Amino acid sequence: MLDRLHLVGAKRGNLFASLFVLLGLLLAIPQSGESTDSNLSITTQASSTKSTLLSIQFRTPQHGWAIGSGGTVLKTTDGGKKWRRVTSGTSNLLTSVFFADSSKGWMTGVGGFLSRTANGGESWLPQSLDTQQPLYGVYFTDSSVGWVVGGGGTIFHTTDSGRHWVEQASGTTATLYAAHFLNDQRGVIVGALGTVLSTKDGGATWTPQETQSAVTLFDVFFTDPMTGWAVGNAGAMFQTTDGGAKWVDQTLPCGKTCTKVIDLLKVRFTSPHEGWIVGERGMLYRTIDAGLTWSEGKSVAPTSLFGLTFPDTTHGWASGENGTIVHLQPGR
Repeated sequence: MLDRLHLVGAKRGNLFASLFVLLGLLLAIPQSGESTDSNLSITTQASSTKSTLLSIQFRTPQHGWAIGSGGTVLKTTDGGKKWRRVTSGTSNLLTSVFFADSSKGWMTGVGGFLSRTANGGESWLPQSLDTQQPLYGVYFTDSSVGWVVGGGGTIFHTTDSGRHWVEQASGTTATLYAAHFLNDQRGVIVGALGTVLSTKDGGATWTPQETQSAVTLFDVFFTDPMTGWAVGNAGAMFQTTDGGAKWVDQTLPCGKTCTKVIDLLKVRFTSPHEGWIVGERGMLYRTIDAGLTWSEGKSVAPTSLFGLTFPDTTHGWASGENGTIVHLQPGR
């Protein structure tokens, strides 16, 4: 169904792409528990699902949503102490969720699936897009203006809360995995084959940026108009300090206890100085000096983590295989 070459951008497989190929895979029972160190409290929350949760978002420390395989949609209103399943109206693999405010949200999936909610995720209304490509990322700058990205260089744009979508010319056929916008004009999209696209006019034109690498990039995040990070397979990490004109390879070394360089799947910064990355085997990396140095890496879950969200600087959540949801509380 999906083009493996576009998913991985190379002959070596990676866990993220494999999940999209192996739809309907039965997963193990989620683990639970709690551990704390001097800098970080880690609590595994009970999701009551076996589904792989590819995306998670909290708008506030109380209100969050997680989505994943088998059309799974979960919602919490108490900071994840209790998660309840919400009817999604699909059994498709769901890949990305984004809420612009407490009411309006969108989620993407394979087969060109796109759905929106106007009541905080209690009910979802499928939307029609002129594509059968898998959609992997959704991003809104406010409740009206947003983008979705996916396979075959797919980019769609809306200015009316998703009622109507217009396809934008990306200039590539590479699979696009994630987008981050600073405002309704300036944004960056990343994907397979080292693809980085930028726009300064709301996507009317997309300009390719040079990473000098053919790695698959799964996520991108900017802390300000000049400083951004992109992460991907085999520990790939790139930083720009000039708005994306140049990307510097900051790929993490394997480390003292490392036997295989892991795929990095999500990156988020809670301030210009503090950033977080999650990936395969439940690994978590943290920086407190704007990426000058990163922690050695710590496994915070027995499974790989695909989703990462921080509604503020003191609360974060990661999601992944086997229904895993981990609550992160940085020490101060």
